[in-house]
Amino acid sequence: MPKDEFELIDLAKKGDHTALTALVKRYSPRIYNLGLRMMRAPEDAEDVLQETFLTMVKKIQTFKGQSSLYTWLYRIAMNISLEKLKDKHRTNITASIDDPLYENLGRFEPLDLPDKDKLDAGQFRQYLDTAMEALNAKLRAVFILRDIEGQSIAETAKILGLTESNVKVRLMRARLILRDKLSEIMKAEEWYDQV
Repeated sequence: MPKDEFELIDLAKKGDHTALTALVKRYSPRIYNLGLRMMRAPEDAEDVLQETFLTMVKKIQTFKGQSSLYTWLYRIAMNISLEKLKDKHRTNITASIDDPLYENLGRFEPLDLPDKDKLDAGQFRQYLDTAMEALNAKLRAVFILRDIEGQSIAETAKILGLTESNVKVRLMRARLILRDKLSEIMKAEEWYDQV
């Protein structure tokens, strides 16, 4: 964490509105993107963003610096997102993620993708977004933090309040589901057969 961020946090704890504004500006894009990936709708992502920073303002005094501010804010945003998803019944959050893993984990074979040159990043992102709808909120949260946001297993565990082994299991499940869904989506596309 840069030294100036420690200073901003100290000033924010003392009620300095300029410091609070600087922290909000620094983390707003990342929190909004997290909200958008979790909630799948811009207006819901804006709600997550707003509630996250309202919580930060109210609870900045409780931030002890044991993790980075970024980790603390992500955990707040993720909890808000999961609660909103649960309240709206927009996903099957009641499904147990403790169901047995796929019976044959050995079937985790590479996804049969066309030549990278024939699939642009924007196209793949659209396919991934569609495939992510198959994930329940808990699996989506782990996948987004680890594979999209690039958080480590340890940081993902801290943000979500899980053990590292639980993160690994959820990540494996998410990747298996996404692999199958992406393969299904891409095979259904006309251009796939023409590659």
